[in-house]
Amino acid sequence: MRAPDLVLDVGGGDPVRLRCAAVLFDMDGTLVDSHACVEWKWRTWCAGHGLDADALLAVAHGRPQAETVRIVAPELDTERELDHLTRLEEGCTTGIVEVPGASALLDALPAGTWAVVTSAWRRLLRIRMGCAGLPLPAVTVTADDPVDGKPSPHGYLSAAARLGVRPADCVVVEDTPVGLAAGQAAGMRTIALATTFPADRLPAGLVVPDLTQVRLHRPGGGGPSPATGPDRKE
Repeated sequence: MRAPDLVLDVGGGDPVRLRCAAVLFDMDGTLVDSHACVEWKWRTWCAGHGLDADALLAVAHGRPQAETVRIVAPELDTERELDHLTRLEEGCTTGIVEVPGASALLDALPAGTWAVVTSAWRRLLRIRMGCAGLPLPAVTVTADDPVDGKPSPHGYLSAAARLGVRPADCVVVEDTPVGLAAGQAAGMRTIALATTFPADRLPAGLVVPDLTQVRLHRPGGGGPSPATGPDRKE
């Protein structure tokens, strides 16, 4: 298992310092701002079925699409609806950009120390990361993989195993209560981004506005070095 030799500075001013071996990210709302496309997809789909889009959006964020469909319309053929939803979302690229700070953080992280764990399909991950101008990691866990969706911890545990790190040495970055619950259930520390939900609805010890307040600590940059400095955890 790789040693926890990364140090993250979280927050502004006097940042909290987290020592870890890997950083595991959600995609939508965490690395990629795709809110416009996600909302358009669900509102279009709801209009076609006479469903309340606002009620659906209240439960959809962070969940696999199949689970959302089963929650709001259990009478529908889930597989057929997933095909329709996939066509809708793959056809929408308008307004997709990086969450502020995403490219700077990913560029700073060494190869093999980060992964993406998302309820999106792998093809959609590639489309949205590409539209946002973000790199793809060596390890991704998507809806194509045989793991239970969030809030199950399975996706995050799978990513840790594939990176060769202990769950306790991982930091999860998420924007939804469901995703944060998955990271916490995996025994990982969590950082919440208030990009989708208000801060008071995010069950994490560390909540920041976006990724501009999550930085890789650099020895000699004015703070203690990773080898000797304090490890202030949530």
